[in-house]
Amino acid sequence: MEQFKIAIVNSSSFGKIFPQHIERLKAIGTVSHFTFDSEINGKELAEKLKGYNIIIASVTPFFTKEFFEYKDELLLITRHGIGYNNIDLEAAKDHQTIVSIIPALVERDAVAENNVTNLLALLRCTVESNTKVREDQWEKRADFVGRALFNKTVGVIGVGNTGSCVVEILRNGFRCEVLAYDPYKSALHIQSYGGKKVELDELLAKSDIICLCANLTEENYHMISFEEISKMKDQVYLSNSARGALLNEEAIVSGLKNGKIAGLATDVLEEEPGHKDHPYLAFENIVMTPHTSAYTMECLEEMGNKCVTDIERIVKGLLPDRAVQAESRFLAV
Repeated sequence: MEQFKIAIVNSSSFGKIFPQHIERLKAIGTVSHFTFDSEINGKELAEKLKGYNIIIASVTPFFTKEFFEYKDELLLITRHGIGYNNIDLEAAKDHQTIVSIIPALVERDAVAENNVTNLLALLRCTVESNTKVREDQWEKRADFVGRALFNKTVGVIGVGNTGSCVVEILRNGFRCEVLAYDPYKSALHIQSYGGKKVELDELLAKSDIICLCANLTEENYHMISFEEISKMKDQVYLSNSARGALLNEEAIVSGLKNGKIAGLATDVLEEEPGHKDHPYLAFENIVMTPHTSAYTMECLEEMGNKCVTDIERIVKGLLPDRAVQAESRFLAV
């Protein structure tokens, strides 16, 4: 058992809420926590993790081709989340490293719930009014007249795992007309959740509110930029619980300054972690949370259990569930 060394990388939550997950790992081998800059280069990251043959990975740093070129033996990277856009899968495969992820349904409800929660907090001025109450300024409540979500036209970009749940919440919970853009989903699929499939330009032009729920790919990087914002309704609201890089932050700031964008609720940034000097935080009509959409007790327990089970399987030579690739010399034949 001593040959197994497990690195928990850039996760602020793994093992802290549910220490039993750490205890299960300690029964397998050495366990260490690491926090690295999100932009650390691959060679340096490999050197820092030398000797560790199992990694539990967060959304950063990036496990690049360079990382795998310099990394010694690595059996498994198990993502403490559903995405793997920070891992070079081809390089991992060439290195005989298995990559596994959390089943999408584990995060579905929690992330969708927080997209709408942050949106409601923005629309109803919840954060500002709570602050004033704590400052003994209850009488200023007339300063916090918000906007209703009921019966609005809402655009949802990305109708996969999380987006489909957001559509259901908006349609069934708030009687919204939901316009949905997803080039990979059929009109029937979208209709089954309560939305109407449209092209992106129509969604931009007609939506009072736009919720971003898409996976990040090379094709949709900065899919909401200056041109797209110019096509939106005046005083549009945005809510993003997907990936920060779907938005061109410079364009968002411009839209906030000129009033085109009435407000932004976001759980994600292009570069994380965020800091108090981030340009978004110059605006009061921003609700920002620190990538905590999946941070419910129920969700984190299931996520942690999945990562530990993946490791328990790989040390036995068994393929973890939800492995991105199915072949490695470390697997029992």
